[in-house]
Amino acid sequence: MKDNLSMEMMTKDDVTMMILSAKKTAGLTWEGIAEKIDMSPVWTHSACMGMNAMPADKAAALVTALGLPQEAASVLEESPTKVWEQTVPTDPCIYRLYEIVGVYGPTIKALIHEKFGDGIMSAIDFDMQITRVENPKGDRVKIEMSGKYLGYNSW
Repeated sequence: MKDNLSMEMMTKDDVTMMILSAKKTAGLTWEGIAEKIDMSPVWTHSACMGMNAMPADKAAALVTALGLPQEAASVLEESPTKVWEQTVPTDPCIYRLYEIVGVYGPTIKALIHEKFGDGIMSAIDFDMQITRVENPKGDRVKIEMSGKYLGYNSW
């Protein structure tokens, strides 16, 4: 006899795998999924990968759009634990972003401080767009990030 405590609970990883399977089966893109829940593709992908919590209405819309079990909605609403599997990623696309921050991070920090003062750009009150820009020398990837400026407090 199984009780509720001994039953296996659905995890964020379980839901991510269901989402990826449903996406592939339906032949959807992240833009297409984002449109179905009225959110940006960047945020939608991040939330589907377990790195952001979905508001209840967006979780319900995603579950409906992809035909996922209803239990998946509550998992999508859970606050994530944001961890990375390795210190420096080896995937070339992700590694290049680390390289950019490694090379230009101090420059970005210095320019933020010059323009705003002693503080940071929020990754909480934040948005990002990724677009393709045609170029005769080879198409370009354009990443635009916008985060609220948060000044450090003195007390």
